[in-house]
Parts: sequence; structure tokens; C-alpha cells
Amino acid sequence: MHSNFKEIHIGSVILKITQEKEIEEQRISKFLNKSTDEIEKMYESKDMSTELLLLWSKLLEYDFFRLYTHHLVLYSSTYSAKNRLENKKESKIPRFKKNIYTVEIIEFVLELIKTGEKSISEIIKEYNIPKTTIHRWVQKYQKQNDTKL
Repeated sequence: MHSNFKEIHIGSVILKITQEKEIEEQRISKFLNKSTDEIEKMYESKDMSTELLLLWSKLLEYDFFRLYTHHLVLYSSTYSAKNRLENKKESKIPRFKKNIYTVEIIEFVLELIKTGEKSISEIIKEYNIPKTTIHRWVQKYQKQNDTKL
């Protein structure tokens, strides 16, 4: 099953990782300086402050911000070709390259293709990933699977 980068419910993701890592409530409460009731509300929350999310990231040793980065790479129109040209203007704010696809994004896209949930042309259109990049991923993934047999 692949992660859903489109609809992020950060509280449920935090709860899942907390359970997987078997972190005790007392440790969480002490680290975050929050009551058990406040922590339960966080698990139910779709979003939270960046300061709090940073604390959770440190406590659970997991980069929760990357979920949002994946969302931006896959769903934001900011990465359209037109905007890439406009972004070449000189600016004092930091610019990040879009073309750094993480393993999670590659696996997500390949899973969509493998399950037939989306065709390659649908992925190209919806996520603005170049055709050659997707084909390279498919070939590489196929070779890795063939080697494992």
C-alpha cells in the first residue's frame, strides 16, 4: 500500500509512528510538555503548528515535513514549466530544486502504474513528471525485480 501524499492527516500519521516505535505516553508528555488529553487531540488533528511538528519530528526521529514536500512536488502547480522560468529571476529567498524525487515518490508513482490506478500518461499530466523520467523509473524497477527472481 502506498502513502497518500494528497490528503495528509498529520495527527493520524504521528499516532501510527508513535505506535510503531512503541513510545510511552509519559515520555511523549514530558518531551512535548503536554497533557495526555492534549496529545490525544493532536492525534485527531489534521494539522498543527510547525513548532509542534518539529518537536514530534525530533521525538520520533521522523521528518514529518517531508510529507508536505512530497505533496508539493506531486500536486502543486508552482512547479509548472511556466513557473520554473519565472523562478529564474534573481531573488533573496532560497529556491529548491523540484527534480529531486525521493524514493517514496518514485515508489508511489510506480505503485500507481503497477496497480493500474493511473496510466503513465495520466501521471505525466497530473503530476507534471517528465515522460522520460517515468520510463527510466519503470525500466530500473523492472530490472531490479528481474534480478531478484
